[in-house]
Amino acid sequence: MIRLLTALAAVALVLNSAAQADDLPKNQTAKNAKLTITKSVELDYLLFTPKDYNEDKSKKWPLMVFLHGAGERGTNLTKVAVHGPPKIVIKRDDFPFVLVSPQCPEGGRWEREAVIALVDEAIEKYRVDPDRVYLTGLSMGGFGTWSTATAYPERFAAVAPICGGGNVVDVLLPKKGAESALKTLPIWAFHGAKDPTVKLEESQRMVDAFKRAGNNDVKLTIYPEAQHDSWTETYNNEELYTWFLEHTRPQGKKK
Repeated sequence: MIRLLTALAAVALVLNSAAQADDLPKNQTAKNAKLTITKSVELDYLLFTPKDYNEDKSKKWPLMVFLHGAGERGTNLTKVAVHGPPKIVIKRDDFPFVLVSPQCPEGGRWEREAVIALVDEAIEKYRVDPDRVYLTGLSMGGFGTWSTATAYPERFAAVAPICGGGNVVDVLLPKKGAESALKTLPIWAFHGAKDPTVKLEESQRMVDAFKRAGNNDVKLTIYPEAQHDSWTETYNNEELYTWFLEHTRPQGKKK
């Protein structure tokens, strides 16, 4: 178990009594609040290291972070390996990534600040390359992947959200300093055309938003007959992992 402290803002309230009466609406005064909010998050996670991880102590490995769907939330870590990469590595010890698969608490959703804090934790604790960090997830984890990638595009070499969606405003009105990284972040999204749970339009909207923002390295694979389970075919496709490994975070996209 790890304990992640995510600083989001400050516990001081400053009231500015300076009058701007001439410019303000009638019966209202101008005040200023400077706030800091500190949140503590605990996440359990599954860790996989390749079979050759301990042979060369100087080697740094690519890091993959996998976000599961809503059905795997809770306190039983074995549920995290029901789908996706943590399931695959059970029978594949040569998987060429250090794999970190956190478990979202019961009733919770993926919080992008917690995901980034976990990335920092993995970079500090394990021999991973900070310029080869990859993020992927399915369903609720697909939403978490979109959310984290749009808020922190400079932290990832490539991302692959599956049957998820996100907030296009985060793409079209990005935080200060993120514009360039949003335009260059490689994205490969996947969705089933007949998905009754998360409509295909959710992925399509995000892909279109990134393209409108100037990203030419975003693509969407649609499975014509697939319903919600578009992840089995995706994660069984070796091309996905080859695609991940083709990407390294550019020098200009440092933390």
